[in-house]
Amino acid sequence: MRNNLIPAIRLTIVCSVFFCGIYTLAVFGISKLAPENSSFTKSKSGFYETVGQSFTSDKYFNSRPSAVGYNAAGSGGSNKGPSNPDYLAEVQARIDTFLVHNPDLKKNEIPSDLVTASGSGIDPNISVQAAKVQVKRIAKVRNISETTINQIIEQQTEKPLLGLFGTEKINVLKLNLALDNLK
Repeated sequence: MRNNLIPAIRLTIVCSVFFCGIYTLAVFGISKLAPENSSFTKSKSGFYETVGQSFTSDKYFNSRPSAVGYNAAGSGGSNKGPSNPDYLAEVQARIDTFLVHNPDLKKNEIPSDLVTASGSGIDPNISVQAAKVQVKRIAKVRNISETTINQIIEQQTEKPLLGLFGTEKINVLKLNLALDNLK
């Protein structure tokens, strides 16, 4: 028994030191390399927003749809498959609504992230393409040049981590706050 107990205690101590100390510090150090803790944005109310929000006014960039009504307490996808008739009707309704507010676009020009919810249902980001297809509408409503809005999009674009991990994305809240700060 003693032959088994001593090595087990040693292994427990080594694993505790490694996983509670060294590993934790390594993960913490790597997290500091992430660009500006990009998923956290301080809103006007002083709270840090980490989830998507609904922007429906034509003067703002639209967020990605939410399967859970932007409720972080109940995050999750719809769990409906791509051939589910209810899901297809929901996506078609989102397409129709988007086209009403963006009459210069055709259905095939709408990026999928503007009409489909993410797996979490609360994604705060959209693709650069999703932002760019909304430029004409926002420029017209705000009476701002499209060039100015495209510059804001470029400034707010978050690049992939280390240029390798992920895709370019834009936090919609940050983008809309930048629009509001123009004047």
